[in-house]
Amino acid sequence: QVQLVESGGGLVQAGGSLRLSCADSGRTFDSYAMGWFRQAPGKERKFVAAISWSGSRTKYADPVKGRFTISRDNAKNTVYLQMYSLKPEDTAVYYCAAVAALVLKTNGEEYDYWGQGTQVTVSS
Repeated sequence: QVQLVESGGGLVQAGGSLRLSCADSGRTFDSYAMGWFRQAPGKERKFVAAISWSGSRTKYADPVKGRFTISRDNAKNTVYLQMYSLKPEDTAVYYCAAVAALVLKTNGEEYDYWGQGTQVTVSS
């Protein structure tokens, strides 16, 4: 069973940085590829980044390329999203998700497990 809990969200000024964490209390974390998604008020959920089970492969949405970095520590059952140069348009609830797949997926409908989300607010 995978149980995901996000943390690290908060209020930050434009240009600032935050690091989100997503911890899995289960025992099969390294069997899953992981993804981060975000949903702004009144908008649909969108893909942000994904990482393979080993951490060797990553994929990013165009709006965050060069500013966000996804990583994982399988010994700690945790995936991270380091966010730099934050912009007001990055404001959203951020969700981590897990999928039992070898390929990196950008479609949230294909993910098997989700966390409860953490709010990120970037002020201008």
